[in-house]
Order: sequence, then C-alpha cells, then structure tokens
Amino acid sequence: MLANAGIYVIADLSAPNASINRIDPAWNTDLYSRYTSVVDVLAPFTNTLGFFAGNEVSNNVSNVNAIPFVKAAVRDTKAYIAAKNYRTIGVGYAADDDATIRAPLEDYLNCGPAEDAIDFFGYNIYSWCGESTFQASGYADRTEEFSNYSVPAFFAEYGCNVPEPRLFDETLALYSSNMTGVWSGGIVYEYFQETNGFGLVSLSGNSVSALPDFTALSSQIAKVTPTGVNMASYTPTNTVARACPATSAAWDAVASPLPVTPNEQLCSCMVQNLTCVAKSGISDSAIGTLFAGICNPLLNGPNICAGIAANSTTGSYGSYGMCAAVDQLSWAMNSYFFEQQAQNSANTDACDFGGNATTQTPSLPTSCSALASQAGQAGTGVVTSAPTGTGSSGGSSGGGGASTTTSSAAGAAIVPSFDFGLLKLGIYVSVAVMVGSGIVLM
Repeated sequence: MLANAGIYVIADLSAPNASINRIDPAWNTDLYSRYTSVVDVLAPFTNTLGFFAGNEVSNNVSNVNAIPFVKAAVRDTKAYIAAKNYRTIGVGYAADDDATIRAPLEDYLNCGPAEDAIDFFGYNIYSWCGESTFQASGYADRTEEFSNYSVPAFFAEYGCNVPEPRLFDETLALYSSNMTGVWSGGIVYEYFQETNGFGLVSLSGNSVSALPDFTALSSQIAKVTPTGVNMASYTPTNTVARACPATSAAWDAVASPLPVTPNEQLCSCMVQNLTCVAKSGISDSAIGTLFAGICNPLLNGPNICAGIAANSTTGSYGSYGMCAAVDQLSWAMNSYFFEQQAQNSANTDACDFGGNATTQTPSLPTSCSALASQAGQAGTGVVTSAPTGTGSSGGSSGGGGASTTTSSAAGAAIVPSFDFGLLKLGIYVSVAVMVGSGIVLM
C-alpha cells in the first residue's frame, strides 16, 4: 500500500518498551532480538529506506555514555543485514538539537571503521519557528557543520509549532540551493494529531481530516523545485570520516572498544557451565537488589562482576555484559559463590541469596568449547564468534529455569515484540518529494 503510493519508510528498530535507555544503557540479547526481528519483517519491502538504531537516546552531557551502545547496535544491525544477504539498507540515528553535545555526537557516530559507523544522520531540529531566515534559524550554521559529512544527513524531524498555525517557510529553505548540496530533505513531525499539537491530519475512526498545517505544508511543498543528481552519475566527494572525539568532561564516552555483540549462544553456554544460578521466576526488584549487593566493589572487590561489566566511560566490557539480566545475575552469583568457597569450603549458604539461587551440575557441550575458551574463566576475554541466531531468538538462557525480566539494575531485559500497526511500529514515512532525488548511501 505504501509502496504503491510512492511512500518510503524509515523504521525505528526500537519500541517504547524495548530500547536503549539513556539512564541505564545496555545493548543485550533481548534488544538484539527485537532489532533483528524488525529487520526481518521490513527488509523484503523495496520501499524500506532505512532503520533508526536510536532516536534522541542522549540529549545532554549527563547521558552521552549511552551513545556507545547505540553505535554497537548500528554495527551489529548492519552486520546482521549483511549476514542475511538482504539488499543494502542503511542504519542510522536521529539526534536532537542539543548545542552541548551535537558536535562530538556527530563525530562519534561517523568516526572509526565504516562497518561500525552510521549510514546516515537524522537531525531533529525545531529552530525555525514562524517567520525566520536561513541565518537567524541556525540553518546556515548547521549546513556548514555538515558540509563535509561523509554520510547522508537529513532532518529526521522538523516543524516548530510555535506560533500556530505553522507556516512551514523552512521547507522552502530546506529544498533551496542553500541546503540541497548538504541535506537530503526532511521529515515533518508529525502526520497524526496528538495532544502535543504537531499533527497534519486528525483521525476519527477510519476518517482522516486535513488540518490547517496540512494545507500550509502542501502549499509550500508545491513551491519547491529541488535539484539533485542522477544516482548512476553520482560520485561522492565527502569520503573521509570524522575523527573520533576525545574524552572530556563534556564527552565521557570512549570511542573504542564498543560494547560487545550480543550472542545468545554464548549466554546459554555460560549459564549451563555455572554451578550457582538464579532461580526461576525471580522478580525484577530482587534482581536489582541482588546486583547492588553482589557487585558492590567495596564489599566484594572490583573483579567479581568483571565478566558482566558494561562501562562505556572506561571501555570495560565483560564477555557476558550483553546477556539477559537474569543470566548476568547467575554469573555474578556463581562468582560470589566460588569466592566464598575459596575462603571457606564448608560454607553451604554461599549459593542461597535469600532463597533466590540454587545449585546445578555444570556442563559444557562441545559446541560451547570455543566460545567458553574465548571468554575465559574470568569472562573478560574477546569473543570473536558471531551470533548464529536470527531475529526470532532472544530472552533468558534460563539458568535454573529463570524467566526473562523486563528491567533490572544491569539494564533493561525486554521481551521482543513486533506490532504491525503503523503507530506502534514507530515508522517514519515520507513522500518521494521529501528528498528530491533520494538519499544516496555511500
């Protein structure tokens, strides 16, 4: 239906209950399953233009440590698309217009190996409000900033709604010669009217009614005459990626290494090879409390939870830091158990944790040997084996029969879901005129 109407789709890989949380960021097996499931559903459609690995995940200096997890998601989603032999589909990010972090953020997502970097940059910008100009709105400055960016950039959201009704004069600027050499168009926020008052149309049952903003935008789009280049004759001129930003008080995310690739098989092998594991049905609150106690370095030393570390400010990532929360808890319980056993072999309560843990006979199947060897006994090795699962896998490995939880101190562990409803999908749609000749992926 959308393809027949000439509408292309850029889809969010995340969902409201399955995304990288800026407050407690993680990139884990559950999120990997969610993201790859979206890819599996939408990749076959020829009008799928790209995927957003995140949208305004970091929005100020205090939470830039979440961006390495976004970049890891970009890396792994791109690798998954290639491994599945899908056609080339870009994976990018949509950023807000925060002056304190926008420059290092742009650089960070673009720097380093191409296989780790974004394929496009989406900018959510609302600086042109009412009657403004190319210079006064800041559009001139942003255009200059992106003039040498090595991947396509576009406005992922635009359309300030103060004052109302919107004039959409910025649309004329966006498709003018001042900007078309740098920007690949933009997406107006948003189609359906909600309480925030940004809608172009109202929806009542199955009836759609155009609002004044729709008429204003239509009028402005009818005036634009963007010039582009034929894809067959296109030769990129900006081919050099940005340098990675140095860490500082304003940017505390290290560029390398990135968080490890989620690997459900590795997590399953790890849990099977433990002696002390979390019990089935353990609650979210219990997981949080237990993590706080076991992984407290002042109480139990700095290394007891090294195997599940995920620290983007130091670049410290344990082999199992991408596992589901309950699997990480099992690793922590097992580490504590053996530490206590080493101090007192007669300590029979070391694997109890208030009745939340149990012992099992560890086993290491032959198929797990290489993975376990790479991770090492401390769980701090580099695992080079790629995930073998598809987007349909995910969830807890089930040590002790434990079920997947929805949140924890180790980061959200979210059961993947997919909804075909457009509103729940978080789809961004744009008509062909949005980008003139289209976004060219380099």
